[in-house]
Amino acid sequence: MLILSLSFHEAAHAWAANRLGDPTARQLGRLTLNPLAHIDWIGTVVFPLIAFLSGVPLIGWAKPVPVDARNLQHPRRDFALVALAGPVSNLILAAVASIAFITLLSPDTLVTVAGHTLYLAVALNVMLAVFNLIPVPPLDGGNVLMGVVPIGAARAISAIRPYGFVIIYGLMLSGLISRLLDPVNRFVGNFLLSFLL
Repeated sequence: MLILSLSFHEAAHAWAANRLGDPTARQLGRLTLNPLAHIDWIGTVVFPLIAFLSGVPLIGWAKPVPVDARNLQHPRRDFALVALAGPVSNLILAAVASIAFITLLSPDTLVTVAGHTLYLAVALNVMLAVFNLIPVPPLDGGNVLMGVVPIGAARAISAIRPYGFVIIYGLMLSGLISRLLDPVNRFVGNFLLSFLL
């Protein structure tokens, strides 16, 4: 489920970039749902497996989609839109999984494999969308933020990019990310499941 969701996420970045004038990702074979085009063996397989088996909070990732901003008509705005496409794609997957869960299953079938799979698809994709919208580069939220703030602020945000994962891990290990994001994840997940009922 994680590999499928990350592949959809990265393909959405590639699709948005291509639509906005940058064919780089398409030319490199990244405009596809084939997981092999997007897998980073450490970030997509090893780290999530370690996290699953040990309970240690590790971040999973796929290979970033290359974007050449020089090909975009409005580089700052369009790069922000390309970044936003990833989290939006995860919300679309969560909505589709919600519809399938509500349409095909009754609440008492949550114990079935299909029920667990669909419920996991909702929760995982909501979590991926919300987490990726944290406004710290290199996460998508940081790239979106740089496209909407004044250029001076965008440069300041870009300057923290080399330290982004250190900041994110610090927030994770302190428990701050869980305290901030868990209520948002629950709200969005419950909204999708209840809104479609």
